[in-house]
Amino acid sequence: MPWRIRRALEAGRARRYRPGMSSSSAEAPAFDPWQPSFVADPYPAYAALRERGRAHWFEPSRQWLIPRHADVSALLRDRRLGRTYLHRFSHEEFGRTAPPPEHEPFHTLNDHGMLDLEPPDHTRLRRLVSKAFTPRTVEALVPTIRRFADELVDSLVASGGGDLITAVAEPLPVAVIAEMLGIPQADRPALRPWSAAICGMYELGPSEETARRAVRASLEFSGYLRELIDSRRNAPGDDLISGLIAAHDEGDRLTEQEMISTCVLLLNAGHEATVNSTGNGWWALFRHPEQLARLRADPDALLPTAVDELLRFDTPLQLFERWVLEDIEIDGTVIPRGSEVALLFGSANRDPARFDRPDTLDLSRADNPHVSFGAGIHYCLGAPLARLELAASFGALLRKAPGMRLVKEPEPQANFVIRGLRELLVEL
Repeated sequence: MPWRIRRALEAGRARRYRPGMSSSSAEAPAFDPWQPSFVADPYPAYAALRERGRAHWFEPSRQWLIPRHADVSALLRDRRLGRTYLHRFSHEEFGRTAPPPEHEPFHTLNDHGMLDLEPPDHTRLRRLVSKAFTPRTVEALVPTIRRFADELVDSLVASGGGDLITAVAEPLPVAVIAEMLGIPQADRPALRPWSAAICGMYELGPSEETARRAVRASLEFSGYLRELIDSRRNAPGDDLISGLIAAHDEGDRLTEQEMISTCVLLLNAGHEATVNSTGNGWWALFRHPEQLARLRADPDALLPTAVDELLRFDTPLQLFERWVLEDIEIDGTVIPRGSEVALLFGSANRDPARFDRPDTLDLSRADNPHVSFGAGIHYCLGAPLARLELAASFGALLRKAPGMRLVKEPEPQANFVIRGLRELLVEL
C-alpha cells in the first residue's frame, strides 16, 4: 500500500533498517523502479538481486525485496504475513501512520475488497464470490468469450490492423467481467479509465496527482455501483451482483461497501492483468519469431502451455506487497514485525534455481510453477477465466490474422508494479 510508504517517508516514522541485521540486506543499486531503463527491462537487475542474496533492504521504498522463487512462493503462503494489519493492530500499534483524510475514498474502496482483507472477513467474501468462478460456471462462459474474441479480431482485420491493446486486449476482458456482473453495455466504456486510475495507487510512491485521480475514480465508480446495486435489488437478474444480493438476503452477510469493493476488485483484477498479459505476450512473441512460428504452426497443441509461459516470461504484476505481522527470518536476516516485504514476482519467474533456461521463451514449457497468479489464500480466483480469455484472444488472432506483424517497437508504460505497454501497433 504505497501511501503508507510515502507517509512514513514524509513523517520519518517508518521502521528503519538496523545495521548488522544481515550483509545480504544492503541496498541493491541496480533496482530502480522509477528509472525508465529499468522499467523497460528489469530482468538483469533481478538477476543481480538473486545473486546477492535472498532479502535486500531497499531504502527508497523502505521495503525488503524478496527476489527468489522459493522465498516468494513460501511467503505467499506464510500466515505471519498479511495483506493488511488492521485486523490485528491499529496504525499506531504497528508503527504506521493513517492515510491522509483526502485519500479516504480510495482506501475505503480498496480496503473492503477481499484482496486486502484477512480471515475471517476474507474467507467469508471469497466463499461467496467463488460460487461465480466454479469450473462449471467458467466453462459455461467459453462460447461467450470466444464470440467476443472473434468479433474483436474480425474488426481489427477489417481495419487492416491498429493498436492491439485498444482493439482486442482491453475490450475483451472488460466485456467478459462486465457480462458476469450484469453491467449494461452503454456503461462499460467508463470501466477501464476508472480501473486504470485506481490501479495507479498500487505503484511505489504514487504522486499526489495520481492519488487525486484514484480518489475521483473511487468516488465515481462507487457511486455508479451503488445505483446499480439498488436497481438490482428492485429487479434482480441472472448476474453476479444479483447473486451477491440474494446471498446477503439469505444470511451470508456482507455490507454494501463490501459488495461495492468486491465488484470493483473483480472488474480491476478481472481485466487489468489480462490486458497487460495480452500486450506483453504478443510483444514477447514478436521478439521471438521462432516461437511465434511454432505457435502459428500448431496453435491448438501449444496454446495451453504458451499462455502460462507468456505469463511467466513477462508477468503483468511485478511486485506484490505483504505486511510482516510477526518476526520472520530469511537466510539469517531477521525481518521484524511492522516491516513490509516486496515479493518480486518478475524475478521469481526468472529464477534459474527453479526454471530451466529461465530467460528463454519456451512455449512448450511443461514444468512451469510461475507465481503470476499468486499463491496461498490470495491466489487469483479468476485465474482459470484469465487463461480462457488469453487462449481465446491469442487463438482468434492466430487464426484470423496469421500474417500479423509489428509496425514499430512499443513503448512501455511508466508503471513498474503493473507492467504493460502504452500501445502495440500491428498491421496485417
